[in-house]
Amino acid sequence: MSSMRGLVQFIADLRNARARELEERRINKELANIRLKFKDSNLSGYQKKKYVCKLLYIYILGWNIDFGHLEALNLVASNKFSEKQIGYLATSLLLNENHNLINLVLNSMQKDLNDNNELFNCLALHAIANVGGKEMAETLAPDVQRLLVSPVSKPFVKKKAALTLLRLYRKYNYAVHIEWADSIINLLGDSDLGVVTSVASLVTALAQDQPEFYKKVYGRSVMKLKSMLIDHQIHSDYMYYKVANPWLQVKLMRLLQCYPASDNPDISAALLDVLEFILDSSSEPTRNVQQNNAQNAVLFEAINLAIHIDVNSQIMGRMINKLGVFISSRETNLRYLGLDTMAHLASRTEDLASIRKHQNTVLLSLKDRDISVRRKGLDLLYSMCSYQNAAVIVSELLKYLEVADYAIREDMVIKIAILTEKHASDYKWYIDTILRLISVAGDYVSDEVWQRAVQIVVNNEELQPYATHTLLQYLKSPTFYEAMVKIGGYVLGEFGHLIADTQGCTPIEQFLALNHKFNLVSPFTKALLLSTYIKFVNLFPEIKPQLIRVFQDHSRSLNSELQQRACEYLVLASLPSDDLLRTICDEMPPFPERASILLSRINEKQGKSERPRFNSVKSGNGESSNLIEGF
Repeated sequence: MSSMRGLVQFIADLRNARARELEERRINKELANIRLKFKDSNLSGYQKKKYVCKLLYIYILGWNIDFGHLEALNLVASNKFSEKQIGYLATSLLLNENHNLINLVLNSMQKDLNDNNELFNCLALHAIANVGGKEMAETLAPDVQRLLVSPVSKPFVKKKAALTLLRLYRKYNYAVHIEWADSIINLLGDSDLGVVTSVASLVTALAQDQPEFYKKVYGRSVMKLKSMLIDHQIHSDYMYYKVANPWLQVKLMRLLQCYPASDNPDISAALLDVLEFILDSSSEPTRNVQQNNAQNAVLFEAINLAIHIDVNSQIMGRMINKLGVFISSRETNLRYLGLDTMAHLASRTEDLASIRKHQNTVLLSLKDRDISVRRKGLDLLYSMCSYQNAAVIVSELLKYLEVADYAIREDMVIKIAILTEKHASDYKWYIDTILRLISVAGDYVSDEVWQRAVQIVVNNEELQPYATHTLLQYLKSPTFYEAMVKIGGYVLGEFGHLIADTQGCTPIEQFLALNHKFNLVSPFTKALLLSTYIKFVNLFPEIKPQLIRVFQDHSRSLNSELQQRACEYLVLASLPSDDLLRTICDEMPPFPERASILLSRINEKQGKSERPRFNSVKSGNGESSNLIEGF
């Protein structure tokens, strides 16, 4: 660029422009000059290159360019490297995969891919990777694959070809033909580790979608890891702070997680040796931050691989102890990664005894300064909870909920509700916990939580008197949340008669407990309470006058839903015979058994937020989705 004085002067003029108006005036002047020059059919390649460079600079500054594309494409067909380079740069910047000029450059790209000049190969590969597109995938992917597997291709060309093919495959999976599978897998044995690293990324994407065609990659990946780590067959250029090519180690271990454990005893033994070597080599932290980061990155991926292979293997005990050290580390990143990996392990194993040893440390993570660590601590507690420790964990979560960060309260409420139901030792404990949950964080309690509690109360007859009595005591409190009024209104309307003879639970006291909150709740909750009152008319005739006054007051409500409901209930309550009222207000039948909406909601959230695990089989804790079975 330094040889193009006109371009250098143009850039200097724009940088010296003190106002946008001056910059715009200079750009418009230059665009008019370039447009005039392009009309000259005798322009040299050097001049085209210079003017295209000016257009690119103007485009990079954010100005629209509506001409010059054909001149840029003509530079791609040049035989001079400097001109071809600018042509490909312009193609990458000015064109996209849907541009109507893409077809004009395909022949030139194909010619450069088949050229013996490696620099031309690389320029074409760069442009294909940046632009992409269906036409390029269909027309040029075979040439890119040929460059990748060709024995005469230079290593730097193979690296670019692998990454270009990966770019095309991610958008159009037909870009890579199955018949090339063995040739691509063989490149994992290449002597150049840069080529192996690039190919590992490509094969990982291929193996995730078509694992049956890339099975041979498992053994080759294990042997490559063994040769690097145990046999020390690695060039010093690929040693990063005494760690052997950590990027390749991580890629290969993620690739191995696309397949189940190998049946070949030699491969399994070699992989176990590799995992033990990684665990031993990272036993002691060093003063060098870069070395620690590289070791930890490899170690965490090795732990994920060990979890994928066999959560009950002997090496898992040592790895869990290592994770226990990480979750109590002073470094925030290590605490986060330790909790994340331990949560992954807890979701894959049924034997949680070794993880429960670190329960107190995990509970402390809820008070961490970093909210990401607190979220991961919550996830881990959710995964490691069982019948044995549910009471302790739920109790601690409820204590922390009172002071928890607002950003995680909603997640905490859902998870506490699920754990309470799934691991409830008896119904009373479940009701006490859910009502305490609502009383602590009512604003963050979704409708699914209180509706699920209603389902369980309705479906369990022996629980109904206790739940009704407990709810009434909460409703008598001067402070309340609307979710408590909703569940109280439903349950008292259905089962209030069961405690009507109990001291402090008379019909009038039940009515007053609800009616004192009536004017403080939303129209939806008011409508629910009106339905409760018509059931009170059926259950408690002695307070019928007070209930009729409520209906009369709201028969003139400005809210159409409340007005219609109040009018209809007023007519029902005023009928001379109670037969119709008894039929309409008959007790609700038990709810049908069904999967919990809460569990599906939390699973959906976790699926969106967690990073993808490189597993061929979806991980899960094996619990039934029907949480009623928890009792």
